[in-house]
Amino acid sequence: MKCAFIGLGVMGYPMAGHLQSKGFATTVYNRTRSKAEQWVAEFDGNYATTPREAVLDADVVLVCVGNDDDVRSVFYGDDGLLASISENTIVIDHTTASAELARELNTEVHHRVGLFLDAPVSGGEQGAINGVLTAMVGGDKEAFEKAQPVLESYCKTREYMGPAGHGQLAKMVNQICIAGVVQGLAEGLQLARKVGLDPDTLIRAISQGAAGSWQMENRYQTMWQGHYEHGFAVDWMRKDLKIALQEADRNGLSMPLTALVDQFYGEVQQMGGHRWDTSSLLARLEKY
Repeated sequence: MKCAFIGLGVMGYPMAGHLQSKGFATTVYNRTRSKAEQWVAEFDGNYATTPREAVLDADVVLVCVGNDDDVRSVFYGDDGLLASISENTIVIDHTTASAELARELNTEVHHRVGLFLDAPVSGGEQGAINGVLTAMVGGDKEAFEKAQPVLESYCKTREYMGPAGHGQLAKMVNQICIAGVVQGLAEGLQLARKVGLDPDTLIRAISQGAAGSWQMENRYQTMWQGHYEHGFAVDWMRKDLKIALQEADRNGLSMPLTALVDQFYGEVQQMGGHRWDTSSLLARLEKY
């Protein structure tokens, strides 16, 4: 298979690298050309100057950019990927975006006799580097089956969630659950510090039971140390929670905990923590 990968951010750069390293002839496009040139120097492959050029003759097109507007900017227009995809091309959008956009793109790709998957990923930058991401996939079941060799290059887990938009809906649930867990962990660690508990002993005691979580295992030490210059940025989390809250509103649902944690992340941004890891909710608590 020939692949095109559009978007070489902290996730896309290593994901595209895995593709090229595992034998898929890959052409990349990035808005900042120097990043594409750096990628080619590291992984070989090729780079293109527009999305349209990148996807010429590609069997699978993969996109991983920032938000709905960024996705539309690489899909549409004279230089967009929709202008040159071939019949039966599989287009996979790994961006965490809205379900509405996924349904829109599914229609547009089908008009061009292609196949579409919305496949947001979880696992963060380290998961992308290690090739062990989780993909939650919506769209064409046929495309999901055909794309398995490509997805296996950087995803340890791949779950088909249903029709177009369902991958994005699953990612919303993922982010909602993370937000609540991190806030609970932050409050617990705040109390532990206040009353003089040893953090390592505490986590050994509680992490193997019902309180245990990935966040507890992987973030308690850095939270205790006040180190947040790593991981999944607060700005990205707020973008994701906004999408989830808008979807809840469209469905007449109330999500008070998610809305509250989103507000708390806004306070972290006001503290200068735009790029801090999402575990920085503890920094907000310790400010007071």
